[in-house]
Amino acid sequence: MKPTLILVGADKGGVGKTTVSRALLDFFARKNILTRAFDTENPRGTLKRFYPDLAEIIDLGNVAHQMKVLDTMDTANVPVTIVDLKAGNMSYALDIFERIGVLEAARAGAFNLGLFHVIGPSIASLDEIAEIAHYLQGVHYVVARNFINETNFFEWDQATQRKYFAQIPKAQEIAIPKLNEMAYEQVDLAGVTFKNFIENRSPDGSPGNYSFVLRGYVRKWSSEIDEQFAHVKLIHDLLTGGRLPQPQLVAQN
Repeated sequence: MKPTLILVGADKGGVGKTTVSRALLDFFARKNILTRAFDTENPRGTLKRFYPDLAEIIDLGNVAHQMKVLDTMDTANVPVTIVDLKAGNMSYALDIFERIGVLEAARAGAFNLGLFHVIGPSIASLDEIAEIAHYLQGVHYVVARNFINETNFFEWDQATQRKYFAQIPKAQEIAIPKLNEMAYEQVDLAGVTFKNFIENRSPDGSPGNYSFVLRGYVRKWSSEIDEQFAHVKLIHDLLTGGRLPQPQLVAQN
């Protein structure tokens, strides 16, 4: 299996980018797919706080750190690498990857490259898509609309779709549902993964003492996100080895 590199980014802060990275890590854990993670919020990373043994803090502008991520993808024996990009650094990261040949290597089939672009409920967020479109040839590009509050997202009419996605014909879109605020706060206070919170486990693996009700909200939310992730082609191919779904047999009378 070719290694897979997944970037999770946003050019604006406060849209729930790291929440999506955490949800992806939990998704792969539930599917028994080994992952490693890098947190570019140097020197103190939010992702690192929830995954202290898994996530490593790096500076993408540091050549040695670039090597730590990219030169080890074939030798790490871990099929999936997730990089949580610092807010506002998505274009910066893509420019670095373009200059050192990462995007070209992905286009040539050396590895799978995905970009989860997390956007907020504002039409201005679409401008970010236009700004990075020229990087995206050969990239599995996923727009993640994150419902972080009660604000309704704008709806994309056909004219808007054509304007922003004409250059990215294979773009996919997913919706990250809103998690109950009290449940989200309790997970944050506990400093555990969503998966451990659901399973009532403390950071050290010992039994937790989390609310049954709030665990139910997180469990439902995680299930809804899993459905969204499963429809992403890059992830579907990881789960199935690239095989197409088998046709259902029709019973003969």
